[in-house]
Amino acid sequence: MISFIGAGPGDPDLLTIKGKRLIDSADIIIYAGSLVNPQVLKDAKPEAKIYNSATMNLEEVLQVMEDGEAQGKKVVRVHTGDPAIFGAHREQMDALERKGISYEVIPGVSSFLAVAAALKKEYTLPGVSQTVILTRMEGRTPMPPREKLRDLARHNATMIIFLSVGMMEELSNVLQEEYRPDTPVAVVYKASWEDQKIVQGTLRDIAGKVKEAGIKKTALTVVGDFLGDEYELSRLYDKTFTHEFRKGVNP
Repeated sequence: MISFIGAGPGDPDLLTIKGKRLIDSADIIIYAGSLVNPQVLKDAKPEAKIYNSATMNLEEVLQVMEDGEAQGKKVVRVHTGDPAIFGAHREQMDALERKGISYEVIPGVSSFLAVAAALKKEYTLPGVSQTVILTRMEGRTPMPPREKLRDLARHNATMIIFLSVGMMEELSNVLQEEYRPDTPVAVVYKASWEDQKIVQGTLRDIAGKVKEAGIKKTALTVVGDFLGDEYELSRLYDKTFTHEFRKGVNP
């Protein structure tokens, strides 16, 4: 069985216990070397064969998996964050199914969650935003119809933008067509890594701040009033609010 593992956002301590157990006992490890922190593999078996998929194409990755399975080896495929988000692992899973090779997926902590932790913010604030949009700018890979950044921005929801920090000026200009120019923005470079960097501003000035900070890749952009300080208190802990586990008291 092939194990797809979400390696988390960078900090090796954010790797799940199950993911670490599988990596540490694997005979063959294929990891996304351009994004996964090598420290995630520090306790791998000395005799384990390790492949960096940053230098491989899909067919080469699949061949290593198929050969390892045929030899009865334990093979793990290590993706950054959680592979379900911009992980490109569906095509690998479908290919394994066609070959009759079984697999499993071990979820991981996505980088967008590490960003919220780094900022000490909550994406879903009552009275501010109850919707989180995960997306990216259109680049060399086109976006599906009705998923252009401008279309999604019309909701004015909390927006988390992957793979786009290198197009910050265009990104901020597009968003200002739907969001207020003073809408707060944060760019977090390598969330949870030792060299993590946070840049904060508004849609009006974030592009210049990011350029000044020298951030060109490996960063997430988060946009929305959740970054501000005004919001309604949750009813979950309101003493006057009754729910299944607690009876509210009269004010």
